[in-house]
Amino acid sequence: MISLEEFFKELKSQLEKGLPFVAYRKPVIPNSPGVIKAFLQNDTELYRTTDYLESGFVFAPFDEKETAILIPEEFADYLETTFNNPEISKLSKIADPGNSENSLEKEKHIKLVQKGIDSIKNKSFKKVVLSRKEIIQIPSSTKPEPIEIFRDLTEKYPEAFAYIWFHPKVGLWLGATPETLLGLERNRFKTMALAGTQKYEGTLDVNWGEKEKEEQQLVTDSILEYLKPISEKIKISSPYTAKAGNLLHLRTDITGKINSKSPVAGKDAEFRIFISAIHPTPAVCGLPKGPAKKFILENENYNREFYTGFLGELNLKKTLQRSGNRKNRENQAYLSITKTSALFVNLRCMKLEGNKVVLFVGGGITKDSDPVAEWEETSNKAQTMKRVLFK
Repeated sequence: MISLEEFFKELKSQLEKGLPFVAYRKPVIPNSPGVIKAFLQNDTELYRTTDYLESGFVFAPFDEKETAILIPEEFADYLETTFNNPEISKLSKIADPGNSENSLEKEKHIKLVQKGIDSIKNKSFKKVVLSRKEIIQIPSSTKPEPIEIFRDLTEKYPEAFAYIWFHPKVGLWLGATPETLLGLERNRFKTMALAGTQKYEGTLDVNWGEKEKEEQQLVTDSILEYLKPISEKIKISSPYTAKAGNLLHLRTDITGKINSKSPVAGKDAEFRIFISAIHPTPAVCGLPKGPAKKFILENENYNREFYTGFLGELNLKKTLQRSGNRKNRENQAYLSITKTSALFVNLRCMKLEGNKVVLFVGGGITKDSDPVAEWEETSNKAQTMKRVLFK
């Protein structure tokens, strides 16, 4: 355990050396102590994973046909620090360059959404998630500082998974995502269905329209359909309103156990089978997955790269202390080591390319969607990242 300032000093040094690294903070209760972790890779090798059996930090793209990248635990130094005060950064922000959303981009996105709606009405699929990227040019005199942006993300979005990820052969990404893809410890898992968006106006007591409720139910039903053949003892919460930065979403929590007869069960489980069952989720792709994804790849006209992919801890060792029979002092406590994974969907993210910031935003489209309202929703989501960039 090192001090907070020393932790960020190490990150800055790693970035200046051009060596791969990731730093991240899992969701915490606002105004509560938090832990920030990091893996600093010792070389510039581009490690990949296809079966997800390795240990380390995984960074996977939207298109599962492309290979996920791994910062292996065995080839990286691990750092950890804590903070008690969420206000850890006094970021010197850059001036807002103004409205970067031009009328041409707005028209293109509205046409794309309308095409999606038409395809839904023609029974091609039930839902599709359509996205766009927004490019912001920053003056060279006010180049953003990646490490400081990450510090600010941990402050502003305690309920999100905040991260900074860098590899010299891939790029520099930051984000604060509200969505869990998968939590796995031994054979127990947890995931969520997330859909619907509206601005946070100071209260969680809000009304949701039929469009949002229908979308949320579609997402939940689809995840359950994928999980049932490989799972058992599934429990589902009632939908509830969850806050993510300045936005609200409808959320349903799902937990269960991997079926002992499932091909993903066992010590050398083919983790990729479980991952492929839930990624990409209906919240970032659509329903049914196949035709929705085909529509996205053929019509969005840009490469999502790692946006709406997933990232997080993969097969890290965790030591558990169990209480034994209190009447027998020799068995009062013993240690057990297990592997855990904590993966998150890569939403609310940006890519830094020199003096260019690329924001990625999208929204779920159903038959009742309004193309103009969907454009506005993507603009609201872009504000999540802009809040840590501009004055």
